[in-house]
Amino acid sequence: MALKLMYITNQEEIAKIAENSGVDWIFIDLEINGKDERQGHLDTVISRHSIDDVKKIKKVLSKSELLVRVNPIYEDSKNEIDRVITDGADIVMLPFFKTRKEVELFVNYVNGRAKVCLLCETLEATENIDSILTVQGIDYIHIGLNDLHLSYNMKFMFELLTDGTVEMLCNKFRDQGISYGFGGIAQLGQGTLPAENIIAEHYRLGSSLAILSRSFCNAENNKDFEMIEEIVKIGVNKIRAYEERLMCKDRNFFLENQKFIEDKVVEIVYSVQKS
Repeated sequence: MALKLMYITNQEEIAKIAENSGVDWIFIDLEINGKDERQGHLDTVISRHSIDDVKKIKKVLSKSELLVRVNPIYEDSKNEIDRVITDGADIVMLPFFKTRKEVELFVNYVNGRAKVCLLCETLEATENIDSILTVQGIDYIHIGLNDLHLSYNMKFMFELLTDGTVEMLCNKFRDQGISYGFGGIAQLGQGTLPAENIIAEHYRLGSSLAILSRSFCNAENNKDFEMIEEIVKIGVNKIRAYEERLMCKDRNFFLENQKFIEDKVVEIVYSVQKS
């Protein structure tokens, strides 16, 4: 079971490179409402993609699916969702929801015209997850570690991997037959918590979705497309080769990896608290 890899971009050249390199979903990010307040103080990218990008990117894709993250439910949600579906979104993602009602509204707005992906990233969504999962028509759920760790007042987003929150959610999604994933991954050998360990944890938890993080290849202000192509292609190939190796690992390997992650997260949190 290979991970579905997502790459966030609104540039045609980069989208094409990502597709040719084996990225499954190209990700356009329209979410802006409330994001500055939540994440403005963090070293995270707040995308400034525009709704016009949907049609533009859809045109250059032939294999990869197009995922569009819209804004959390607001007065103009229906029009926004109608427009992105009309312009070619294969999957529409709802961020920052808290209640069953919002999810129900979202599924009704999408109305079977595209796949539905929820981004579970609030404390309230986690607490209400059992009632949320009774809504029919959810295809995918991704756990957004960035906002979710903030809503738990945690210091480091991967603490959610070690306190049982991610595992509890994954188990619930699996029981409902919904495909799920969490977080982002860097290049192999990189990341405060190495990408290899995170990918192995995806496999232990039965996760099938992962975002290639900004650190995987930050193409934002880079116009050297040959270099970007090399970075993305090699990076994706290395992930796929590593996944092949994981297929042969036994249960002990994954339990040892889980223990390594726990120890590493404690170490990282301790150094954050000290600084």
